[in-house]
Amino acid sequence: MNSYRHLAALSAAVLAATVITAPAAGAATRPSCPTPSKAEVKRANSSDVDRPARRSNAIKGVRVEVLPRGFTHGQVEVSRHDGLTEYGYQWSDNRDDVDLKHRWLWVRVVCKPGLRGLNALKKAPLRLGTFSGDVRTAKIGGRKVLTMKGDGALGHGTYVGWVERDGVAVTVMASEPLLPQLSRIVAGIRL
Repeated sequence: MNSYRHLAALSAAVLAATVITAPAAGAATRPSCPTPSKAEVKRANSSDVDRPARRSNAIKGVRVEVLPRGFTHGQVEVSRHDGLTEYGYQWSDNRDDVDLKHRWLWVRVVCKPGLRGLNALKKAPLRLGTFSGDVRTAKIGGRKVLTMKGDGALGHGTYVGWVERDGVAVTVMASEPLLPQLSRIVAGIRL
């Protein structure tokens, strides 16, 4: 009878260890936030332009599964300030910025400890593309997002953002010609 108690105690210990360590093991497989490499920071600081633009994996750790065609150049954007990191990529065509047919897409990841929920995203000290003025909550691409019309600094189009998980937000700016595809673009962003 002693061996049965010992076996039961051992089984309970193994089960407890599995249950306790399982969440930690799952969390270790997914990085908390995509961060730029030193080479990407250097490229962003030098304002190098990619011709042709990079593809759907332009941002390390982020996959943009729906990337419209026709972009001729792109650029890495990295900014670190106020306890947060902004890391993204801008795709563009060769039309002038004031041309209403200009196609432009900007996807950015914002990493800030304690960033939880859309209200925190509204208050985040972003360098460019803050959610201020006429900001609305909507459901786009299956995600609950903040949305607003692009202003002078952002250009024409729509700006959206959501909190992917605690400490990690994503923002997307799409020019007017890309708006019919915005829902698919947002749904296709994977971290």
